[in-house]
Amino acid sequence: MPGWSVADRTPAVEAFWAAYRTASGVGHDRYDVVAMGDSPELADELLALILAGPKRATASLARDYGEGRAPLPAAGDHVVVTDAGGVPRCIWRTTEATVKPLIAVDDAFAWDEGEGDRSRAFWLDAHRTYFARQAVREGFVLTDAEPTVFERFRLVWPTPDP
Repeated sequence: MPGWSVADRTPAVEAFWAAYRTASGVGHDRYDVVAMGDSPELADELLALILAGPKRATASLARDYGEGRAPLPAAGDHVVVTDAGGVPRCIWRTTEATVKPLIAVDDAFAWDEGEGDRSRAFWLDAHRTYFARQAVREGFVLTDAEPTVFERFRLVWPTPDP
């Protein structure tokens, strides 16, 4: 899953999820585990934005889901987010996921991602740069028409959003 890297269900992650299940009454073990970004520094920077509150959205490329891969994010999904060292730090629940061209990002989504000055211009610049690194690694040409998953979420653990 670009936008983050899939992390393991370690004993610490499983204990974190179990504490959430007990507190929330969730009756399943369907969740993903991720570290945000593509470097330890970015993982911790983005995690800090989630924990502090401004980051309530994320984007990834639609090419990273489907056959032989994880399903597209959907409303109701749970994600355990770890820091760069693999320590579970929070859980979000997806509230919305839509697929549209990269260039179709709007001001509201850029604001909800909570990065930089939260403008659409900053968002486009930062995400074109980020996804270009992925394109180089995976050997595809990134364009503004690239189908992109725009996912919004709310923090549900340890401190739920209202």
